[in-house]
Formats: sequence, structure tokens, C-alpha cells
Amino acid sequence: MVVARRPEVFVRPFSMEEGRKLQRITRSAKDQVKLRRAIVVMMSGQGRSGPDITSLMQVSDNYVRDVIHAFNERGFDALDPKWSGGRPPTISEQTREYICLIARTVPAEWCISGHSTWSLRTLAEHLIGRGVVTAISRQHLSRILCAGKVSWQTTTWKASNGPPLRPGCAPPTTATSA
Repeated sequence: MVVARRPEVFVRPFSMEEGRKLQRITRSAKDQVKLRRAIVVMMSGQGRSGPDITSLMQVSDNYVRDVIHAFNERGFDALDPKWSGGRPPTISEQTREYICLIARTVPAEWCISGHSTWSLRTLAEHLIGRGVVTAISRQHLSRILCAGKVSWQTTTWKASNGPPLRPGCAPPTTATSA
């Protein structure tokens, strides 16, 4: 049984200006993915075969083939990496706004006693208990509140019957003469 060898793939012929642009990219690219792709295209344009490029660049044969085909189809756009946005959000924007709304209230309004302000842990437990979210970490909750421009205190303060003080101010002291 004879195994057929895959045909060689070479990059399309490119102009002198495209060659200069490839050289500039290989000399100045900050993105490693773009640099590696430009080198593969340049080596193919210089007549190097796919197996030569794979051994010199330490990449797979499929990678070289994909980069060359993409460059032949789309040109220099194929060199730019297409980063995806990551995992889609599991908490909707409407739910995020509702979380921020709850965080701006006092826990007593939700029949939670013993706390005059929300801690991340208390807020997370409250959100899960009310069915707003099925699960949420304190770090994720912190990011949601930060994005919603909600500041919170991680320590709780006892309510006072005295006049309210501005945050960060010490109570007034009376000067005594010695």
C-alpha cells in the first residue's frame, strides 16, 4: 500500500512592496503570533517547503498549511491574530444592574439584621439566597460592583444615634488646656 504524500503548499507570489511589508513585520512586530505567521509566509515566499518550515520554526505541518492558505485568501489580514472575547458572560447585564441596585441599599431593607453595610460575602450569600444568581464568587461580585461604579465597605459599622460623619473623618475632639 502506497501512502500518498500531501501536495506542497506555497504562498502566492507577492509584489516587491508586499515583500518589504513582510520584512518590516518580521523586524518590528510586537505580537509573537503575528511575527511567527509573517516568518512562515516569508519563508514560503522564498521557496522553502512546508516540512522545512515546520522543522525550522518548530510548528506543526497543519499550522504552516493553515497560515499559507489564510494568507493566500485574505492577505495581510491573515497575519493578525483574531483574539476571541473569552467565555461569554453568565450573568446578564440586567442582573448586573440589579446586583448594583441591591448593593446600594442597606441590608436592613432586605430584613438582614446585624449588618449596617454589605460585605462581599454577605451580599453574595443574599444574592444566592434570593435566587438572583445560582452562584457567584466574591471576586466576581467585586468586579461587577466596580464596573457598576458601586463602592462598598468590607468592614461593617455599627449604626449610631449621633450625627452622621463624613467617611474618613474623625469625630470632633475638644481641646483641653493643660
